[in-house]
Amino acid sequence: MTISRFRSAALGLSLTLLPLALLAHGISDADKQRMLDGGYLQYVGLGASHMLTGYDHLLFLFGVLFFLATFKDVVKFVTVFTVGHSLTLVFATLLQITWNYYLVDAIIALSVMYKAFDNNGGFQKHFQMTSPNLLWMVFGFGLLHGFGLSTRLQQLPLGDDPGAILGRILSFNLGVELGQIAALVLMVGALSLWRHRPSFKRFSHAANLALFYAGVYLLFTQLHGYQHDVAPDSFRFPAAEHRHAHEDLDVENTEDPSRDGL
Repeated sequence: MTISRFRSAALGLSLTLLPLALLAHGISDADKQRMLDGGYLQYVGLGASHMLTGYDHLLFLFGVLFFLATFKDVVKFVTVFTVGHSLTLVFATLLQITWNYYLVDAIIALSVMYKAFDNNGGFQKHFQMTSPNLLWMVFGFGLLHGFGLSTRLQQLPLGDDPGAILGRILSFNLGVELGQIAALVLMVGALSLWRHRPSFKRFSHAANLALFYAGVYLLFTQLHGYQHDVAPDSFRFPAAEHRHAHEDLDVENTEDPSRDGL
């Protein structure tokens, strides 16, 4: 298979992520009501489900794990990532430090692209330099990913009691870690089996190219969401009429006869 076919396949794979990317990270009204009605276990469950549908987090971890051949290295890098995202998740939420979550998730998408670029030797090929220290980069990106988790958690009603707020944050973080462990078991197992097959060397470049394109797609998805968030009336149709294809395919209900003369 030629490189051009690899790229076409990788682009196709990233396009199939559209429904997943659009579902990732959202906290529904039903989830919010469950938080109000339930206890700490509700936050544990939401944290776990949030990580398991947090495709940007999982794709980044997949990239980090891709060439880690020993259990010791897996534990080391996963621990550094976990410490990083736990720090910002807890403290940013406690201190109510936030930002537009679409922009945070867009930067997180860049971390996926970065790891795929690094895995394919991009620094050596294009910049004639060694890759930045991976351990520090994973820690730094862990801080970023934790901030993304915090921006979502801060959408929930956490209450007014400082002790209860901390308990809910830690419960959510525990759920995130449980979800991460579940995902890691699957990823490490799959990569371990694949790494011992001849196809691993043949297709590792294509796999990371697909990972890069997935990051690109997530980036533009989040930037599109940001545009909707800050300037909904800047599109061809005003916000009251504009509907994503995945939300509303009934074109007749979005027509505006007053625009027929345009």
